[in-house]
Amino acid sequence: MIDIAATFIFFFAVIDPIGTVPVFIAATRHYDERMKKRIAVKATLFAAVILLLFIIAGEIVLTAMKIPLSAFQIAGGIVLFLFALSMIFGESKPEHEVKLASSGTETAIFPLALPSIASPGAMLAAVLMTENDRYQIFEQMQTAGVMLVVLLIVLVLMLGAGAVHRWVGNSGASIISRIMGLILASVATENILAGIKEYFML
Repeated sequence: MIDIAATFIFFFAVIDPIGTVPVFIAATRHYDERMKKRIAVKATLFAAVILLLFIIAGEIVLTAMKIPLSAFQIAGGIVLFLFALSMIFGESKPEHEVKLASSGTETAIFPLALPSIASPGAMLAAVLMTENDRYQIFEQMQTAGVMLVVLLIVLVLMLGAGAVHRWVGNSGASIISRIMGLILASVATENILAGIKEYFML
């Protein structure tokens, strides 16, 4: 039996539902309200599938490829850092590419599902919290259930982001996005340094 409260807090911290809101606002500022809702649902579903795959097969795949978790953490941190830079400077991905995603699927996948919701930290957490040597199948199912509850909270907050956007406006959303980019860059740097430290301690 897992500690449900502790697991919830852990996943809430690494997935960061509140921090996803400014990312969602910035990434969907070109879409109408109906499309924003579709993107929110798709992003949550994509993230859920990705994280569940890591729970089921993440450890097996990494072990089979002889990739230590620390190396995965470093790589994930680099990806997150690059995305953080795009949030800060807003020019790494041309705006016309975002506009071309008329279905919203591209935006739902990047940057929302990856790397905002299913972040490198969340993927790593999904693997670590369901290690086959430490947790039984039932405990892993409990962990997956707690994770899905956190993702449901992410969806609710994104669906309510429209009200936030109307309140802060485009300028406010831009400022929030850049501030969140700085925070994400810090988190990414921490992940990279922690991965490097863990790698050399192996």
